Amino acid sequence: MSTQSRNEFISKCKHYLVPPGEGVFTVHTAKDKRDNLQKKLFGAEALAQNKIRDIWEQSLTSTLPLSKCVIFGIASDCGGGIQRGANWGPLFLRETLISSKDELNAYDVGDVRVIPHLLHDKYLNDETIAKCRIGLYQSDKINLPVSPLSIAYDFAQGFHEQFPSKSIFMIGGDHSVSYPMVRAYLEAKKAQGKKVALVHFDAHTDLSNDRLGIDICFGTWTSQIVPFLETPQHLVQIGIRSTAKDRNHWEQKFGHTQIWAQEIFDRGASAVADEIVAKLKSLDVEEIYISFDIDVLDKEYAGATGTPESGGLSPHEPMLIMQTLFENFKITGADMVEIAPLVKGADIKQMEPETTLMVAASLSTFLIQAMGSQ
Repeated sequence: MSTQSRNEFISKCKHYLVPPGEGVFTVHTAKDKRDNLQKKLFGAEALAQNKIRDIWEQSLTSTLPLSKCVIFGIASDCGGGIQRGANWGPLFLRETLISSKDELNAYDVGDVRVIPHLLHDKYLNDETIAKCRIGLYQSDKINLPVSPLSIAYDFAQGFHEQFPSKSIFMIGGDHSVSYPMVRAYLEAKKAQGKKVALVHFDAHTDLSNDRLGIDICFGTWTSQIVPFLETPQHLVQIGIRSTAKDRNHWEQKFGHTQIWAQEIFDRGASAVADEIVAKLKSLDVEEIYISFDIDVLDKEYAGATGTPESGGLSPHEPMLIMQTLFENFKITGADMVEIAPLVKGADIKQMEPETTLMVAASLSTFLIQAMGSQ
C-alpha cells in the first residue's frame, strides 16, 4: 500500500467523490429526495444558495476525522444483472435513514463519481481512461481512476491507511461494489495484524468464476474475494437458496461455510448464530465485515431489488444473527446492497419501495450504530 499524506487523501476525495446523494448524475429524477437529504445534512440555506459542495469539502477536513463510522455510497449498477436500478439505492436508503428518529452518529463522506457505463479500469484501454479523466476531472493529466469500482478501491485503501481505527458502512449499488471495499478492508486488516472474517448474507452464492467473461460482477465478487481471506474458512454465507448447485458443491470447491435459508428455518436463527460464533472463535477471529444483499430477505420484505426471491428470511432472523455476532466480535466494516427502489416485480403485492427501504434502514441502523460504538 502506497503511503500518502492526509492532505493528499482529502484532495483525492474532492476529485473523485461528490456530496451525499449526488452519486447518480441526474437533473430531475428523484430530485426531491436528493434535496431533502441535502437539506437535512447541510441546511436549507446551503441548498438554496448552492453551497452544498463548499460545505461538504470543508467537512472532509473538519468532520471526517472525528467520526468512528462513515457512510459511503457507490451508486453503480454496471456490475448487476439484467434487472438494473440498484444505482438509486444509496440516495433512497440515505433519505430513509435520515428521516428516521434514530441517532446514527456517523459522518456521510459522500458518493463515488460514477460514469454509469463503466465498471473497473482494468476493462478499459488507455485512450478511454484518458477521455474519461477529461469527463470526470476536466483533465487527462490527473492520474486518478475513472471507474466506480476502481475509485472505490482507491478511496478505501486511503481511508484505512489514514484512519486505521475507523469503519466504513457502504451503500450500494449492485453487489459488485462490495468487491473493492472488502478487498481494501481485508488488506488493511492484514497489515494491522488483525484476524477477520467475511459474513455474507445473500440469496445467491456470488461464487461464479466469471459472467460472460467478466470476472468482477454481482455474481462473481465473492469468488474474487476468497484469495484475500486468510483462509476460505474465514467466509460464512448465510441465507443461500437460489443456486444451480447444492451446498456440498460450493463448500467442497471453496472450503468455506454456507448456511442455507432452510437450515435457519429448521434449526432456528439463534442456534445458527451460536454455531457461527463458535466457528469463527475457533479461527481466532477478532473482527468481521458484514456484506448484506437485501435479497437474502423473502420478497415479502424486500421486493424492490433486482432479483427478489421467495423462501427467504424475515428481517428478524438476520438481525438476531448480527446481534449475536456483535456480542462476540467487533463489526468493523459493512455494506447494504442491491436495493433497487424504482424496480418492482409484477407479483410483488406489498407497497414498494417503502417496505424494502424501511427494512433495510432498520438493519443498516443496527450496523452503523454497532460500528460507531466500538
